Amino acid sequence: MASSSQRAFTSATAVCSWKYEVFLSFRGEDTRSGFTDYLYKQLDWRGIRTFRDDPDLQRGADINPELLTAIEQSRFAIIVLSTNYASSSWCLRELTHIVQSMKEKERIFPIFYDVDPSDVRHQRGSFGTALINHERNCGEDREEVLEWRNALKKVADLAGWNSKDYRYDTELIHIFIVRFLGDIGRT
Repeated sequence: MASSSQRAFTSATAVCSWKYEVFLSFRGEDTRSGFTDYLYKQLDWRGIRTFRDDPDLQRGADINPELLTAIEQSRFAIIVLSTNYASSSWCLRELTHIVQSMKEKERIFPIFYDVDPSDVRHQRGSFGTALINHERNCGEDREEVLEWRNALKKVADLAGWNSKDYRYDTELIHIFIVRFLGDIGRT
């Protein structure tokens, strides 16, 4: 028997047909085989169609157009911002596309995994270092890096979940899932 949150989710998604309910953005080397995998399994277990990228995507290539299409075909985005997230131009391009495609703030759900939201907002620590490295890289377009900076600030300004507030990843994921299902049931 479906819970009231699951029924609300199902009825809310029936109004508009999306290929995916959720696009999951994350830095694979930081969280793929732990936190993000468990989060994905919990979403899947609840019948929430979630897009996550293929771990075998070619490194160093331009972002796959299929990823951009998957963002556009997703109702919501969950962004797991971790220590090395900003070191990946792929992640930053995904993030920028999410922010541009999902202008309604209620569609973006940030999780700050082992990073301080203010470091993301103000681009300090690993986020600041990564962005400076992108700016120094001859192949990086300065305008694009500015877009990445703005997208990071917009996402960090949203109310999100900070892993440092929870003793265990499983606790964070449980609380997140309950709140996520409640939030989308009201949209």
